[in-house]
Amino acid sequence: MSTSKRMQLVIPFLTVLMMLFFHSAEQEKEVSEGETTLKEKIDHVLENEVLHGAVAGVSIRHAESGEVVYEKNAHLRLTPASNTKLFTGAAALETLGPAYTFTTELWTDGEIEDGRLNGNLYLKGKGDPTLLEKDLRAMVSFLQEKGVREITGDVLVDDTWYDNIRLSDGIQWSEESEYYAAQVSALTVSPDDDYDAGTVLITVSPANKEGQPANVKVTPDNEYVKIVNRTTTGKTETEEELMIERDHGTNTIIIEGAMDIDDPVSNSWIAVFEPTGLVDELFHQSLVKEGIRVKGSSTKIAETPEHATRLYEHASMPLKELFIPFMKLSNNGHAEVLVKEMGRVVHGEGSWEKGLDVVEAEMRRLGVNMDTVQLNDGSGMSATNFIPAHEISQLLFQVQQREWFSVFRHSLPVAGNEERFEGGTLRERMQETGAEGNVRAKTGTLTGVSSLSGYVTTKDGEPLIFAMVFNHFLAEDVDEIEDQLAIILSEHVLSVKE
Repeated sequence: MSTSKRMQLVIPFLTVLMMLFFHSAEQEKEVSEGETTLKEKIDHVLENEVLHGAVAGVSIRHAESGEVVYEKNAHLRLTPASNTKLFTGAAALETLGPAYTFTTELWTDGEIEDGRLNGNLYLKGKGDPTLLEKDLRAMVSFLQEKGVREITGDVLVDDTWYDNIRLSDGIQWSEESEYYAAQVSALTVSPDDDYDAGTVLITVSPANKEGQPANVKVTPDNEYVKIVNRTTTGKTETEEELMIERDHGTNTIIIEGAMDIDDPVSNSWIAVFEPTGLVDELFHQSLVKEGIRVKGSSTKIAETPEHATRLYEHASMPLKELFIPFMKLSNNGHAEVLVKEMGRVVHGEGSWEKGLDVVEAEMRRLGVNMDTVQLNDGSGMSATNFIPAHEISQLLFQVQQREWFSVFRHSLPVAGNEERFEGGTLRERMQETGAEGNVRAKTGTLTGVSSLSGYVTTKDGEPLIFAMVFNHFLAEDVDEIEDQLAIILSEHVLSVKE
């Protein structure tokens, strides 16, 4: 073959090689720019002056492969606030199961005969955080249906299913009347279907005439709490906001301040002291209203004897339904009850110590490195809970394989969804962005602490997991920074390499 013919064959071949080379180089350039763009966007947000002197831990990974897409300070142990509930919730679904229910029971050591219950009646609580006053009335109605008109012995309440430690380590004494710091008891009652167990709802409305005290209503109606009304109705020279607080170690609730005559109704949920006593009061009221006479005492707390007979059992909603108010509204009491219930079910002791042992064991089984995690409660109220962002995203990756994952995922707040039991704590955030209806994530807030972790789908349909934890900032909150990062992920086009 002549040299000219060889050149005729070689030149086109070289041309093709050069075209392939430049095309490949251009693809690599585009991928590189895509990677850099995502990193630059996130890094730029994290350079916000609000975070100067603070710590941000961020871990982002692909939801299908688990591959880390971005991380910064991801292995630093940080206080996660209510992102702790992701750990508590996953452990509870794994240990107890989505169909699990709590029960409240009536027991007796006597017999029913001729309209009398000859013996003692025991109201035994087993941790139900959704028990309502109407459920107590239903128990009394059951006694009526059985023909009971008199109880010859005592009516006793039993809260020994859990230990008698009422508050977790994360609660400060100054918070003891706040609804989010309610005492935990195995026998407790909620004022409404938000299920803030161990609280009463205080409704304050203006009086009809100026100069009169505001109207105060307590739900459920009871004499267990004492209301001290120091309010006035009418315009004042200085603004006097309503202040509602329970005196330390008592059930005296003091209401102070002024209301204009056209002010809207004010609702406040106040934690009671010793919630078992409130249940006892309400149950006794129901007995009196229905004409069932108690010859013995009706204010005693005692353990149900082993030889007693169960008369009635009220079951709560299943765990898969409880998870909606628990996670959507970030209910601290639910988290602590779940911890104690796991301790009781697995180790026979309803305590924080035994319950947290269960949480740790389940997390290890789910592939979380608990050697770098410290948990002191189930809700995240403790400032000495420490979890790296990497382990939060790892947990969120691993739980996708569990049978109960759909319950877990559905319970997470949905960005921008104004329905309270859909959007939850994210219902007013990230609206009219690519994150609206897309981001499902758990929020977390303490003083100087904020977190947001969950699931998002990118603009080109790639599923991501993210965990972001911020500590030691001095601003009021960093919600806007969290939202910016979540929006970046939801509106990003993920490159092939990523």
